[in-house]
Amino acid sequence: MRPVGIVGTGAYLPEKVMTNADLEKMVDTSDEWIVTRTGIKERRIAAPDEASSDLAVKAAEKALQHANITAEEIDLIIVATVTPDMAFPATACLVQDRLGAPNAATFDLSAACTGFLYGIATAGQFISTGVYNYALVIGVECLSRIIDWTDRNTCVLFGDGAGAAVLGPVEEGYGFLSYELGGDGSGGELLKLPAGGSRLPATETTVAERLHTISMSGREVFKFAVRVLGSSTDEALKKAGMTREDIDFLVPHQANIRIIDSAIKRLGLTEDKVVINLDRYGNMSSASIPVALDEVVKQGRIKKGDTLVLCGFGGGLTWGATALKWVIE
Repeated sequence: MRPVGIVGTGAYLPEKVMTNADLEKMVDTSDEWIVTRTGIKERRIAAPDEASSDLAVKAAEKALQHANITAEEIDLIIVATVTPDMAFPATACLVQDRLGAPNAATFDLSAACTGFLYGIATAGQFISTGVYNYALVIGVECLSRIIDWTDRNTCVLFGDGAGAAVLGPVEEGYGFLSYELGGDGSGGELLKLPAGGSRLPATETTVAERLHTISMSGREVFKFAVRVLGSSTDEALKKAGMTREDIDFLVPHQANIRIIDSAIKRLGLTEDKVVINLDRYGNMSSASIPVALDEVVKQGRIKKGDTLVLCGFGGGLTWGATALKWVIE
């Protein structure tokens, strides 16, 4: 089993910024209400002619450049998303064509906000076993397309964006040290997109009843998130033979500042060890962790040998965490 790690990162955020002041003009809300309850001040919104594949390609190109490898060297492309361009073909296939990566196997993965973590855990197995050498894992969402802009409880939360990571073989002692993934389908009703699938195909009724937009039981999801963010981190550390004191950086899913603050207190971490950018981007689902990771990497805050834990949770219900030793100089 070869050690495998992240050898390049990239991100893309749409140009349009939607502030809380903009939302005040659309629904009955206020900047104070949003910031107090979520920590979000603004988010990015994809342009009318931008789809998930467009955002994904731009993030992927930056990741490839950072990794200093060509698209032809990529053996596998996994796109984690709940907002694909279309039901099929997979968005990963569209990305492969646009990137010029003819040697790559391609598929999409649906695990909501935990999608990126599921993606890197999956890609990591192909590389560690020697089946493939390089994989491109992309978390991308155009959540603005499935938001009910009249629902103040959900429309204030989400944003659009894409983050990507190139995975490859690394030197011994570095890279991913553990994976912790979980799911609880009994909570599937708590966070969902009800219509558009085989259960409720599109009809005049489903459109009129806004069943093609996000439905969330906020209080129950909050309680679930607070519980699993800390427990999954602890489990990933335990599998890696580490403790909380070994964490140099925690990169959590960017959903709600109160959830992150709760995890910080539970894990006994100082704020300087926790990556937070949800005030500027909101909840980007599967894109939130790779975008946050790319930001701190490009800022030069992460050094070779640092121990990182990436952790998240999402619809499904799903959760995940991974501990890794950073390998990029």
